[in-house]
Amino acid sequence: MVYWVFGYGSLIFKPPPHAVEQKSGYVKGVVRRFAQSSIDHRGTPEAPGRVVTVIDAREWHHLEGNDIPEGTILPEDFVWGVAYRIDQEHEEEVRAYMEHREKNGYTCHFVPVYSTSPDGEEEVKVVESAEIWIGKLDNPAFIGHEPIHELAKTISERRGPSGLNKDYLYKLADSVRHLYPHVRDDYLFQLEAAVKALDSRDWP
Repeated sequence: MVYWVFGYGSLIFKPPPHAVEQKSGYVKGVVRRFAQSSIDHRGTPEAPGRVVTVIDAREWHHLEGNDIPEGTILPEDFVWGVAYRIDQEHEEEVRAYMEHREKNGYTCHFVPVYSTSPDGEEEVKVVESAEIWIGKLDNPAFIGHEPIHELAKTISERRGPSGLNKDYLYKLADSVRHLYPHVRDDYLFQLEAAVKALDSRDWP
């Protein structure tokens, strides 16, 4: 079986090793949110940062307290990212790399990846099954819903072994904007704007 890895966060701008092919596409029925605590990449145990996970859209709508009927999936509940095909000779190495990389609360799942036809009229399945690492609601690093101004303040202040938390957000937003100019990701871009507004206040 061909080994594909789907990236929706930093894997978009920092692909896994030994990727020999990539396909843009989306995963359905989920939302991308900065709802996962980071103590090993973009924060520390004393001052955790925030990184993204994808969450079942129905669960997230409930957490947000939206006035949406329980179990509803909205038309915009999908997440664009990049699927990477891994060199067959290095599969075990990359599997071990992914397990180590995502050790803080993420678990492995397999999902189909979709895209649209060149004319944008039809949905097409571009990868039958791709590995995706998700921070589920019951994992110890899951933070849940935070007001955007509180989340922005945390991201603007935190840093970890992999660098500033805000740089992670900025790179992700820039990558999504560049790769998928047709995609509306209001949450991501509103959060980016909120952190940049805090950044600007720090200047003399």
